[in-house]
Amino acid sequence: MMNNDVLRSVRYMLNLHNDHLVAILALMDAAVTPQEMAAFVKKEDEAGFQPCPDVVMGYFLHGLIIHLRGKDDSQPAPKIERRITNNIILKKLRIAFALKTTDIQDILQSQDFRLSQPELTAMLRAQGHKNYRPCGDQVLRYFLKGLAARLRKN
Repeated sequence: MMNNDVLRSVRYMLNLHNDHLVAILALMDAAVTPQEMAAFVKKEDEAGFQPCPDVVMGYFLHGLIIHLRGKDDSQPAPKIERRITNNIILKKLRIAFALKTTDIQDILQSQDFRLSQPELTAMLRAQGHKNYRPCGDQVLRYFLKGLAARLRKN
């Protein structure tokens, strides 16, 4: 799934403006201009669209965790991933929104998408683990859609 789609989804579900997204990136000392952010949240067929780099998405996901849960000074600075996968996005959103695996299953089920507990935990494992399973675009898309529906109804 494209990083731009994830940015747009998070922006929608939290009702944020581009300036808020830039501020979330600033929490991780990542410098992105408002013009760059505006290009990142455009759709592929719109003029001025720019693909969001994996490094920027990594900084954004860690900044989102700090934005929603606060900064823990007792922990070392997080290592920013240079290559972002759907699995990493799922894990970071799970942390940011303080979700348990049962919450993720409920969110997916609210979108009429069933995923068993072992399938979900396999997606949350480290990439080198023997039971690791890649998270597909469809799973992440349903998760983002369900999470948006859950947050926007409150």
